[in-house]
Amino acid sequence: MKKLLLGALMCLSALFACAQTPTRFQIQGITADTSSGPLGSATVMLLQRKDSSLVNFTRSNDKGAFVLRNVKKGDYLLKISFVGYIPFQKDIVFSDKELIDLGTLEMKAITKELFEVVVKTARAPLSIKGDTIEYNAASFKVPPGSTVEDLLRKLPGVQIDQDGNIVAQGQQVRKVTVDGKRFFGDDPKMATKNLPAEAITKVQIFNDKSEQAKVTGVDDGKKEKTVNLELKDGFKKGGFGKVTAGLGADGNNSRGARGEIKGNYNKFDDKNQFSLIGLTNNTNQTGMSWDDYQDFRGSGSFNSWNDNGDFGFGGGGGRFFVIGGDDDGGLNIPVGGGRGQGYSNNVAAGINYNYNGKKTKVNSSYYYNSTRQVLDALRSRENFLTNGSFKSQEESSQINFIGNHRLSFRYEQMIDSTNTIIFTNNSRLNGGNTSLNSLQQYFQAGNFKSNETTIKNATDVDKMETANTLIYRWKAKNKKGRNFAASGSYGYVQNDGIADQNSLNLFYSANSANDVIRRALDLTNNTNSQVNELKSSLLFVEPVSKRVFWESFINLSRRGNFVDRDAFDLAQESGRRIPVDTLSSYFKNDITYARIGSAVRYSYKGFNISGGMAVQRFGLDGKFALGQNPTSFINVNRTFVAWIPNVSVNYDLKNNRYLWSGYDVSVNQPNVRDLQPVIDNSNPLYIRQGNPDLLPSVNHSVNFGYNMFNPASFTNLGLNLFYSYNVNQIIYNQQVDPRTLVTVTTPTNISGGQSIGAWMNFGFPLKKTKSNLSVNANPNFSRNLTYINGVLNETNNDSYRFGMRLDLTPSDNFTFFANANWGVTNSRFSVNTAQNMKIINHTYGGTMNIKLPKDFFINSNLDYRIYVNNRFNLDQRLPIMNASIYKILGKAKKAELRLSVYDVFNKNLGISQFANQNFVSQEKVQTLARYGMLTFTYNMRGMNTTLKRRGGFF
Repeated sequence: MKKLLLGALMCLSALFACAQTPTRFQIQGITADTSSGPLGSATVMLLQRKDSSLVNFTRSNDKGAFVLRNVKKGDYLLKISFVGYIPFQKDIVFSDKELIDLGTLEMKAITKELFEVVVKTARAPLSIKGDTIEYNAASFKVPPGSTVEDLLRKLPGVQIDQDGNIVAQGQQVRKVTVDGKRFFGDDPKMATKNLPAEAITKVQIFNDKSEQAKVTGVDDGKKEKTVNLELKDGFKKGGFGKVTAGLGADGNNSRGARGEIKGNYNKFDDKNQFSLIGLTNNTNQTGMSWDDYQDFRGSGSFNSWNDNGDFGFGGGGGRFFVIGGDDDGGLNIPVGGGRGQGYSNNVAAGINYNYNGKKTKVNSSYYYNSTRQVLDALRSRENFLTNGSFKSQEESSQINFIGNHRLSFRYEQMIDSTNTIIFTNNSRLNGGNTSLNSLQQYFQAGNFKSNETTIKNATDVDKMETANTLIYRWKAKNKKGRNFAASGSYGYVQNDGIADQNSLNLFYSANSANDVIRRALDLTNNTNSQVNELKSSLLFVEPVSKRVFWESFINLSRRGNFVDRDAFDLAQESGRRIPVDTLSSYFKNDITYARIGSAVRYSYKGFNISGGMAVQRFGLDGKFALGQNPTSFINVNRTFVAWIPNVSVNYDLKNNRYLWSGYDVSVNQPNVRDLQPVIDNSNPLYIRQGNPDLLPSVNHSVNFGYNMFNPASFTNLGLNLFYSYNVNQIIYNQQVDPRTLVTVTTPTNISGGQSIGAWMNFGFPLKKTKSNLSVNANPNFSRNLTYINGVLNETNNDSYRFGMRLDLTPSDNFTFFANANWGVTNSRFSVNTAQNMKIINHTYGGTMNIKLPKDFFINSNLDYRIYVNNRFNLDQRLPIMNASIYKILGKAKKAELRLSVYDVFNKNLGISQFANQNFVSQEKVQTLARYGMLTFTYNMRGMNTTLKRRGGFF
C-alpha cells in the first residue's frame, strides 16, 4: 500500500513539474541603433536554425518594441533587418520562464568601412521596406519543374485563383515585370505561367505609381499593385526553358486520342530579353493565358499609359480604339460556349524581344494562335410577356475556326533629359470560319409548339487591323511638374466576309395540324467594310504651386466607316443568284469627335484630390441606303454635346492604408448599326431595325474604397462601395407577335437603370507560416428597364456572393488549398411576377500536393459545382476531379514523367444560366470529360529536388 501511495505521489509531482514548465513562450525585445535610438518598423523574424525557414515574424513599433507570441520550444535564430543597418541575429535560449525578454538589441549602421566586411548571416525569407515586401524565393520550396505561379501560391499574403489571377495583400496585381522589364506586353499571367520557379531569386511586391504619375512627375494618388521577379545570375547568362510532350486516351472513346506538346525558351541579360513559347494540343487548353487572343474581334491592349495618344481624365465614349472597333456588318454567328467548353484543337506560338538601354527601349512581340472548336449545345430560354411567357428550345452543332497573327512593337527614345519620343504599332491579321446547324422550337402556353426553325449557316471572314501612334513628351528641367505632350495616330481596318444563311421556318396553327406556313431562306451575304481613323491630342500640365497643378487637354479625332453588304437569294432551280435589295445595305459615315477640358489637382503628404470639367462634341455625318445599286440615300446628321465632370480623392493614410473615392461621368455614342434606319430580317424570327433618333447614353458612377495591409501580422482588409445610374441608356424595345412569336427589336433610349453594390475581402493568418484564411462578400443590386409590347418591364436582380479560402502548408511534403463560393440571385419581373425565380450557383474547390520518397509526387484538385434553378427544374451537381502522380528522373534531375487523369468522375458538362430584363436562359454544352495522359518533360536547367522545411502559409 505504501508503494502504491509513493507511486501516486511521484506521478502527481511529475504532473505538477510539467504543469510548471511552459509549452508556449513569448519573445520580446527592443530594436535600437548604437546610440540607443529606437528603430521603428524593423523586420523581426524567427527562423529554424537548421534550414533558415520562417517560423514567425513581426515588425517593431515606433518605440522599437516587438513581441513574438505563442512560440513553441525549439532551436531558433532571431534575425532583425532594417534598411541601412547590418542584419542582426541572435540565438534564442529557452528556460523555464514563459517570457523571454531580450532587452535592447543594438544594430550597427552600414558605413563605408563595413562594405569590406563579410557578414555571415542566414538569408532572411522576407524583408519589409516601407510598402515593399521582398521574398527570398529559395526559402519557399515548390515541387521540381514548378512555374512562378506555383511559387507565388506559397508566399505569405499572396493568392492565385484557378485562372491564374493574382491577389497580393488583398489587391489585384495589375503588372508583373521581370528584372523591372515587361514580359510579353502587360499580361501578368504570361510571366507567372511560363517562367520556371527555379529561375527566380527574389519576388518583390509593392504599390507602384501609375504610369501617368511617372511621366508627368505629378503624384495622382493612384497605386498599381506590382510584382517584380528578379532572376538568378545564372539565368541571366545562357538560356533556360523546358519542353513537355504527352499522349493519352479519351475515357469515353468518342473523340479519339488526346495529345499535347508545349515548351518555352528564355534568354535574358542586363539589357536584353528574348523568349519563345509554343503549344499544340486537343485538350481544350486554348492558349498560354492570352485570353484576349481568343476573341476574334477583340481589342489589342497598348503597352503603357497614354501609349494610345489619348490625354486627360476619363469620360470615354468617343476616344476610339481602331482595333476591335465598331460594327462590321454582323457576319459573326455568336459562339454559344465559353473558354474551355466543347472540344478544341489548338496551336499557339510566340516570340518576344525586349531591349532596355539607358536612352532606348524596345518592346516587340509576334504571336500566332488558332483554335478549331466543336460545340454541341442544348439551350432553353423563357421570355416573359405582359400577359404570360413563351419558351424556346435549341439543339445546335457548331464548328468554329479562328486564326490570329498579332504583331506589337513599341520604341521609346529619350533624346535628352527633357524630350522623349515614343512610337507604337499594334497589328493583327485574322482569318476565321464558322458552320452552324441548329433546330429551334418555340412553345406557347399549354406547351403548344407554335413554330420551328432549322438553320444551316456558314461564315468566312478575313480581317486586317493596324494602329500606329507617335507621341512626343517634354518636361521642364527647372520646373517640377511642368509637362507638355502631343500625339498623332492612324488606324485602319479592312474586313471582308461571306455569310451563307439557310433556314426553313414552320409556323403552326393552333386550330389545325395541317395549317402550316412555310418560309424558306437561302441567302448569301457578301460584306466589305473599312475603317480609317486619324487622332491627335495635346496635354499641358502647369504647377501653380508646390502642391497645386493645373492640367489642360484637347482630344480630336475623325473616323470614317464604310460598309457595303450585298445579299443574294440562291435560286436553286435556275442556278442564279438573285439580288435581294431589302437585305442589302450600304452606309458611309464620318464621325468627328472633339473634347477639351481642364482639371486642378492638389497633392501633399499622401492627400490627393482632383476636380475637373470637360466638354465633348460628337458629330455624325452619314448616309444609308437599301439595295445593291441605290439611287437615293437616307442622310443622318447628328450632333451631340455633353459636359463631363470628374472628381477623384486619394489619401495615403500611411502604414499601408489607403482611402479613395471618385465621381465620374461617361458618355457613349450610339452604335453605328443601331443608328441605321434599315430593317435586318435575315433571321425571320428575330428582326432588327435601327433608330436614327438615338441619343448618347450617359452613365454616372460613384465609388468609395479602403484598403489596409498590416505587414507585421499579414492581415489585409479591402472594401469597395459603388453606385451607377444610367441616363438615356440604349435598350432594345421588343415587339413580340403573340401568334408567330416573331420578335422585332428597336433600340430606344430610356433612363432609370441603376446598380449598387459592395465588395469586401478580409484575410488573416490562422497560424503564421502555416495557414491562412480569407473571406469575401459581394452583394449587388441592379435595376434594368426594357419595353415589351409597349409595356415597361422592370427587372430587379438581387445578387449575393460570398466566399472563403483556406490555405494549409504544414510542411514542404504536404500542402492543401481549399475554397468555397456561394452565389444566390433573386430575379423579379414587373410584367409577370409569377415568373420570379431564384438562381443558385455554388462552387467548392481544393488542391492537394504530396511529396513521397524517391522523388515521387502526387497532385490532385477537385472542383465541385452546384447549379439550381427551380423554374427550369435544374439541380445539377458536378464534381470535377483531376489527379496525377509524377517522378523526377535522372541524376541531373532534368526530366519528369507524369501520369494524369482528368475529370476522374466523368462529370464535366459546360453549364451556364442567366437572367436579365425579360428572360432567363440555360445552356448545356458537351465538353471534354474524362481522359488520361502520360507526359514527359525535359528541363534544360534541371530540377532541384532538395526540399527543406520552409516558411510561408501559401
